[in-house]
Amino acid sequence: MKHIHFFFAVMAAAIAASCGNPATADLNPGSTVKVKCPSENFRLTCQVMTDGTSAADLLFASDGSSGYEVRFHGGAIDGTIKTGSLTGIRNRYRSIVPDNEWFNFELAVRGKNISVKLNDIEVVCYTEPEKPFRINEYSGMLLGKGECYFKGSIGLTKVKDIKISALPEGEKNPSDTLPPVDEQSDKVIRLQQQGFPVIDYHVHLKGGLTKEIAWGRSLNYGINYGVAPNAGEGGDGRMYATDEELYEYIDDVKLSPFLYGVQGEGRKWITTVKPETLSAFEYLFTDAMTIVDKKGKITRLYHPEEINLYGMNEEQYMDYIVDQTVKILTNEPADFYANPTYLPDAMQKDYEKLWTPERVDKVLDVLEKYHMALEINARYRIPSFDIIKRAKARGIKFTFGTNNMGADNLGRLEYCFEAIDSCGLTPDDIWFPSMSIRSTRKAVNYNNF
Repeated sequence: MKHIHFFFAVMAAAIAASCGNPATADLNPGSTVKVKCPSENFRLTCQVMTDGTSAADLLFASDGSSGYEVRFHGGAIDGTIKTGSLTGIRNRYRSIVPDNEWFNFELAVRGKNISVKLNDIEVVCYTEPEKPFRINEYSGMLLGKGECYFKGSIGLTKVKDIKISALPEGEKNPSDTLPPVDEQSDKVIRLQQQGFPVIDYHVHLKGGLTKEIAWGRSLNYGINYGVAPNAGEGGDGRMYATDEELYEYIDDVKLSPFLYGVQGEGRKWITTVKPETLSAFEYLFTDAMTIVDKKGKITRLYHPEEINLYGMNEEQYMDYIVDQTVKILTNEPADFYANPTYLPDAMQKDYEKLWTPERVDKVLDVLEKYHMALEINARYRIPSFDIIKRAKARGIKFTFGTNNMGADNLGRLEYCFEAIDSCGLTPDDIWFPSMSIRSTRKAVNYNNF
């Protein structure tokens, strides 16, 4: 009998919540549609259509002007926050739903947990901690009393089949398995609320880091991940040597809430992978950790046993590395230079001495000429802050990246955050795929493979 009473109580709450609510809404700039809903433990579902330029928001736990906001906005990956974002708390920079098509939307609040799903794929799983961090602009983003409001801001966003249902008290989100982040010491939440994009473009699904583990961490940490296979040969871990393998990779991740790029690996990739295959990825990057030595041998600088100086001293070999780096960046069309300024183990102690202003300028000249971005690499803590400042002064853009070998060394972009503070980086300094010009460049087989 107790279960029957509980069932009817939940149903009554669901009916009451939906009673009198609009079933559809056309959201134009300045329009507001109020939706009555419980203040806690509820699910709101609907279908939404954006056109790639339009923008709207769903406010909840709101008085109509403040409260949590879920964003509806598609289009290119251009730095604007995208559909499904919990604005200022969990900003997403790629929309997984197409423009100009209806998609299913779900917002669920269970206790202190907020979940957002697009076409049944969870893109936000945020648990409000006991002591949340909020700047003044977002001080109203707290769960508690309030209702739901759809608000239009740009163009036309269409909403239909709006439904509200109450959820049983104590129901848990199955995805909410990690402890809430301590926002009083967390850098990510501060950057999110400043509108600073937090994206790790250099994540590899290997070494025990599965798609599921990566996404769970992304949801918890609030860091957007860009996942990338290694296209070519010679790197550590799984290599993707054929076009078919690369298309299979895209099919596997494109509906996941990751950005997806590709890393050109080993110097031969420009001759072994078709340009149209590479263009199917949202971005492309390469590094100079693999070079061709004076006798034409492919040499991985991160494998000391492969390095042969052929009688050169350290300064001469450094000049050779810089020359190879310039050739790579000039002839292999990429969006950004990853693992930048990396040196072999035996030379790293002299990093500051070897990377002279003249050598740095040779590399930055190429980046500036071809509008390539410079990765700030969290794993290797490179390039130096001095080089970052020199690049910023030239107007060169930046990406953040880890280059993890597996699940154990995928960190939280700590060095990148240090660089923001030490080098005065702003959101305007960050690169996005919409800035790419690699399609205008042609690869050159400069090594005559």
